Amino acid sequence: MPLRVLVTGGGRGIGRAIALRFAREGAHVAVAARNSGELDAVAAEITAAGGKGRAQQMDVGDHGSVEGGVYRAVEFLGGAMDLLVNCAGVFDVKPITSMDVASWHRHMNVNLNGPFYVTLESLDALMAGDRPHIVNVASVAARTAFPGNSAYCASKYGLRGFSDAIRLDLKDKGIRVSTVYPGATDTKIFDRVPGNWDRSKMNKPEDVAEVVWKANRATTGTPIDDLDVPPRA
Repeated sequence: MPLRVLVTGGGRGIGRAIALRFAREGAHVAVAARNSGELDAVAAEITAAGGKGRAQQMDVGDHGSVEGGVYRAVEFLGGAMDLLVNCAGVFDVKPITSMDVASWHRHMNVNLNGPFYVTLESLDALMAGDRPHIVNVASVAARTAFPGNSAYCASKYGLRGFSDAIRLDLKDKGIRVSTVYPGATDTKIFDRVPGNWDRSKMNKPEDVAEVVWKANRATTGTPIDDLDVPPRA
């Protein structure tokens, strides 16, 4: 039976790369995001790569949107889910001296509330899946603080704690939980981030996708709780 996968933030960047990595192995992949045009393009790429794709419009920061979106994604996946990848995220550089309430809440809603909502609504389908696995894509900012990143770091530290706690809750249910900690990765996010970024030295989205693929395919007993993304040579 093909792997049944839901990837949030699947319209671009890391989420898209993860979706296509599993598609090349014949997986059925529902990709979720707010931008329907990007999703339709990725769903077509999934099918072209050898999988079966579903574009599912969803705002992960809105619980009602998540309820409906996950329900329809699970229908597409045949009633069960083997892998959930929480990859939707936002990132802005803004020091606390210029932080505003709207920006703070945006980070928390997408980066922390979103994984909670999607995980909560996916649990029944995961428990019906084969070797069910939740992957939360965090950041090195879940381990190390950076200037201008109070909201981002707080949300990603929170995601790390969420992963650690649900890993304990879900162990007896047979659901594995992994947290991935990418460093700077060359995605469109950096198109609007101030600073002199040498993007040629950054990881590529495909590097993160390979880490997720290997973790999902790892044999029982292989440590997959906390996963770093190796830097490019």
